[in-house]
Amino acid sequence: MAPNLAISLAFLISLSLALQFGADAAGIAIYWGQNGNEGTLEETCATGNYEFVNLAFLPTFGNGQTPMINLAGHCDPYTNGCTGLSSDIKSCQAKGVKVILSIGGGAGSYYLTSKEDARQVATYLWNNFLGGSSSTSRPLGDAVLDGIDFDIEGGTNLHWDDLARYLSAYSKQGKKVYLTAAPQCPFPDAWVGDALKTGLFDNVWVQFYNNPPCQYSSGDLSNLENAWKQWISDTPATKIFLGLPAAPAAAGSGFIPVADLTSKVLPAIKGSPKYGGVMLWSKYYDDQTNYSSSIKSHV
Repeated sequence: MAPNLAISLAFLISLSLALQFGADAAGIAIYWGQNGNEGTLEETCATGNYEFVNLAFLPTFGNGQTPMINLAGHCDPYTNGCTGLSSDIKSCQAKGVKVILSIGGGAGSYYLTSKEDARQVATYLWNNFLGGSSSTSRPLGDAVLDGIDFDIEGGTNLHWDDLARYLSAYSKQGKKVYLTAAPQCPFPDAWVGDALKTGLFDNVWVQFYNNPPCQYSSGDLSNLENAWKQWISDTPATKIFLGLPAAPAAAGSGFIPVADLTSKVLPAIKGSPKYGGVMLWSKYYDDQTNYSSSIKSHV
């Protein structure tokens, strides 16, 4: 019996390690929602290219404002026209893709005035997009999103840590609430730097673009690599992602040609224990270049 037991234990241990490795495998995150010509959410997930899809954006909230989602040409939230996305979200999740609501964005009206304001916003997000319930119509229907992404690029830098704590606490009520963030690559981020110190964020997709001092440029890896090392060492998050534009037109600067990314950049950072993969802005631009398809096997 002993040899067989030993073999069984060895098999179980190897299986456990394999499952753990699979769960931690690197992947690609994409932003979807800001261009009506980028295909449907269901089509996005059906490509098989993405592990995470960030719905962009909820750009209006906080300070007593009525929160309002903006998914550009995809649907009209003012007539409850986005509730039809519920089936798409469920289809994505059935494929193993995590669907996350991105709050903030480059253009919006959002900031938190107090800890209580943060609590109220967290309650709204829980009841309208996550595992709670709302007496009025949920903007995206009855689908339960996987988490909230902090793409904070304006307003103030106050109380985002409070919002993270309140949202994270909802994980105790059942389904885990994933927290992600999209800071700029200069460290620490001016907006969510304090929030990231909470250690509550699962994935941090750092925007290594529109910031020349910490991005890749014409074969020079040093700025990006130095910034990457600081993010990896000083950010208490589960995984750090390399955030990039999916096409030259997707950002003012920072686009990395596929050949450079796969031969120079990724080999330099993939050995990091916290390396999680690549984030791309956005699905519309990815459609133009097939960037995600070109890099998927290298991520």
